Amino acid sequence: MAVTLMVVGAIALVWVSVAVVYCAIWRCTFHQAFLLAPVAIWHRLGMRGGANLRGKPPVLYAVLHQSQLDPAVMLSLLPDDTLHILDEQSARSIWLEPWREMARTIAFNPEHFFVSRRLVRHLKGNGRLAVYLPDGIRPDTKPYRLYRAVARIALRSGANVVAVSIHGSRHTLFAPAGAHSRRPLKGLRVVALDAKTIPELVEQSGDENGSAAAALFDRVKQADT
Repeated sequence: MAVTLMVVGAIALVWVSVAVVYCAIWRCTFHQAFLLAPVAIWHRLGMRGGANLRGKPPVLYAVLHQSQLDPAVMLSLLPDDTLHILDEQSARSIWLEPWREMARTIAFNPEHFFVSRRLVRHLKGNGRLAVYLPDGIRPDTKPYRLYRAVARIALRSGANVVAVSIHGSRHTLFAPAGAHSRRPLKGLRVVALDAKTIPELVEQSGDENGSAAAALFDRVKQADT
């Protein structure tokens, strides 16, 4: 019994110590770092553009949703006043409950997502909003209207857009079954591009007649490369 207690105590000490270090590195709360620490260690979590996750609001985080691990990572890394728009599976998942308790979350069906006045008001009030865009959407498909809706919300609110992709996520055990080859020890790297408004993204595209949705789509794709 004594040996067991010593081992458990040592694990707890290491866990807390790692969380303290990650708390300083990621500029998140201890609660956030504590929950993410095991995932970060197991998948050797790295980050590029971490400062972009803590930029001045209003900000809309356009997160490429590649696996059920993504909401857990983002709930741990984004400021805890961020409103997360989760897919129905993530909103109901039992194992994600500890992460959902750290921030405000609402569920949505990506096939019925529309421009919500409530979300626009939330952003106009210097809010933060994280929207998870399903992986694999193409411009010539029906689900692409989700990009149109998100782009309009960002445009009407004047929010900055931060495109985020967790590289390697679609190859973890949390990825959809049969979608990609799975590797239990796959490394993860969070890539967050610098904040841009929709007009800035359209201008950056070089296409004067380009749409807001196309600019957002290209920006998210850029984060994933």
